[in-house]
Amino acid sequence: MFKHSFKYYKSKNPPPNFEEVLDFQKPEFELNGIVIYKDLALKSSLCNYGLKNLKDWRVYQIPSKNGFIFIRNPFTHAGQRYWIKKCLKDYSRKPNKLNIDNFNVIPSDKNWWDTAQSDKTLLQSLRWATLGYHHNWDTKIYSEDNRSDFPSDLKDMTEYIARKLGFMDFIAEAAIVNYYQLNSTLSGHTDHSEQNLEAPLFSFSFGQTAVFLLGGKTIDEKPVAMFLRSGDILIMSKQSRLCYHGVPRVIKIDHDIWNDEDEFNSNNYYEANDALWTPFNNYLSHSRINMNVRQVLHTGQLKLCH
Repeated sequence: MFKHSFKYYKSKNPPPNFEEVLDFQKPEFELNGIVIYKDLALKSSLCNYGLKNLKDWRVYQIPSKNGFIFIRNPFTHAGQRYWIKKCLKDYSRKPNKLNIDNFNVIPSDKNWWDTAQSDKTLLQSLRWATLGYHHNWDTKIYSEDNRSDFPSDLKDMTEYIARKLGFMDFIAEAAIVNYYQLNSTLSGHTDHSEQNLEAPLFSFSFGQTAVFLLGGKTIDEKPVAMFLRSGDILIMSKQSRLCYHGVPRVIKIDHDIWNDEDEFNSNNYYEANDALWTPFNNYLSHSRINMNVRQVLHTGQLKLCH
């Protein structure tokens, strides 16, 4: 059933019908029981990482997917720009690892983002970057010998959100940043490389919209399809932590919310018309970025053991 749904939403000819795709922007979903608002402990004010005040967050659960949580874009427009810039300019730098490292296409004294501004092929060739404990794509095993410092800002922001959702012991230790083009897909899979599979997985989306499929413990279960828009966060915990999931389609959007100008005069991320933002905006016009953050070790565990 998962493969059938994946093929259906991936199809270009004929294109799929999106009527059954959950759209958390539609107000009726708060009324008909498909998604449920989850109350937060509203004791904290605005966080420093581009997040709106907690009272403005909208957090949902899907009753059939135990442990799955969806936060509908809790970022300010300027906050989205902050994290988009981090993913493109900072998290693609050494010592983080990239899918293009083995091709030696970046001079040793340069970085991917700056080099790619004059090389469209290189700009579109980046597919992933790994942070902290580096995911080994061949063995699917983490190693103490394959680890670098985890970015402090991403760690603080993810753990802030985790605490607000009741995951008091979560520690951000590894991340994969995925870079999608409009024709990109992510095949159905489960995330099971971490030694601690009880800790939640946090996923942050920016840029173009994705159709996300969340299935069950086997590929025989029909998945739930939903839209992931720029700024949306999903959390897979409890039973949903090991469910099959994937992205069969990226959809071009009509309105770039990271360019709305209503708040830029009151923040220090970027001015709305800042020319420095232009290359990032150009990249987003045909791309989607996803950061997924995990805890690798068990609570109190100091290093990996095999």
